[in-house]
Order: sequence, then structure tokens, then C-alpha cells
Amino acid sequence: MSIQDGPTVRRPRIPDVTIKRLPIYLRVLDRMREQGVDIVSSAELARQSGFTSEQIRKDLAYFGAFGTRGVGYSVAMLSDRIRRILGLHREVPAALVGAGHLGTALARYNLTRPQAVRIVAIFDADPDKVGSLIETVPISPMDAMEDIVREKGVRLAILTVPASVAQTVAERLVRAGVEAILNFAPAQLRLPPGVQVQPIDLSLELESLSYYVAGERVSG
Repeated sequence: MSIQDGPTVRRPRIPDVTIKRLPIYLRVLDRMREQGVDIVSSAELARQSGFTSEQIRKDLAYFGAFGTRGVGYSVAMLSDRIRRILGLHREVPAALVGAGHLGTALARYNLTRPQAVRIVAIFDADPDKVGSLIETVPISPMDAMEDIVREKGVRLAILTVPASVAQTVAERLVRAGVEAILNFAPAQLRLPPGVQVQPIDLSLELESLSYYVAGERVSG
């Protein structure tokens, strides 16, 4: 390393919970922007997002200084900066694997609303589905998955396949360049470090919610 290069600066790792809160802040800010609000305090942002002012300031501090003490945040500037932090200032191509009832519903929801993350490819193993459209996106066969994922520059995928094939499909996606997977399959994926997996098991979520409406309460 030359003197000109200087020491390597290690960026602090951003907690996953902070990343998950940023879209919530962005949704609140975009709503304020539509209402013509120019400046927002951390207290008002906290009231509308459900988090504390301290938590919001801590989350934003990972990415730099945004507000002015005693004044607040520029709604337009902060929403634009968060959108760039999340990579949502441009369209993010995504692939959906599994065009069953859940996959089809997710694709239709995504494709009929303004979304920065946009499904551009859909895959299914059922030959009767291949070639049909979900909105404007054709369903492609599984054996074309890697080529299409690479061709379209997809790095984010949604998995709605049976648990028995989830691991194999996920490994294929990763080899094709996918770096983040939203996993609706009821299976724990084991993938290389650096691949981000967000599991969503609808059955487990519903069963845990059942406690609040039908579960036996345990007294202390």
C-alpha cells in the first residue's frame, strides 16, 4: 500500500434491524411528501413510524448527518437519501420461482403497483404453466432459470416453491448471481456467507398469532 492510498477504512456493519426500519421511514416520508410537508422533526417521524426519536437518529447516523438541530429533516432530501441507501432510486429486477397460488398472488401484487423492486422473470416446473403470463411477465421453465437470471441482471429472488426443492433451487439461483432471497418455502436454507436470506413462514406466523386469540394463558 502506498502512502497516497492511506489506511483502509473499515465501514461499520449496519445492523439488519436498522436496514429493516429504513423502508418504514421511507414510507412515512413519502406520505408526508405527497401531503406537501417540507420539514419533519424526529419526534413527528417517531410518532408516525412507531419508533422512538432516539432510535431514528441512531439509525440515520450510520449513514451520515441528515438533519439540523432544532429544525429537523428535509422530507424530500431524507426520502431521496434513504431511497439511494436502499438502492431504490432505480428499478431493482427480481425473479420469482414458483407460480402457484402464493407466487401468482405476489407477482400480481408487485406488477400492478408502482414498485422499485420489480419482478422481471417468473419460473415454474409445471409445463402447463410455462408460456402463460402473469400480468405482462411470461412464466419460463426451470431449465432456463440460470440463463434468464444472468441475462436480466437479477440479484434478488422470491422463492415460493415446495420445501423439498427449496435448497436446490436456492443454490441454483446463487450460482446464477442472486445475492438476496425472500424465502416463503417452509425450509431453512443453507447458503454461502454473503447471501442474504429473509425467511417468511406463513404457517408459523399464523400459529404464533393463534396464541393471542385461542391459546391458554399461563399465569405467573
